[in-house]
Amino acid sequence: MKVWIDQDLCTGDGLCEEIAPDVFVMMDDGLAYVREGAKIYAQAEGNPQGAAGLATVPDGQDDATIEAAEECPGECIFIEP
Repeated sequence: MKVWIDQDLCTGDGLCEEIAPDVFVMMDDGLAYVREGAKIYAQAEGNPQGAAGLATVPDGQDDATIEAAEECPGECIFIEP
């Protein structure tokens, strides 16, 4: 499973990082980004973000990632098979 965040919709609540810290990270700009290990999909980190920044969800994190997407108030988390 892969996941990405539309930063234009992100409200910066940080629920995603609380629910699945291995998948999501809040950055200094107040928005959430997806991560793949140490790699953060954010332009500030030199990586593509949004739909171009698809991160692979680590093994065992599928349920937490889905929960984060369901709980997100900005509805900005998108999951792809």
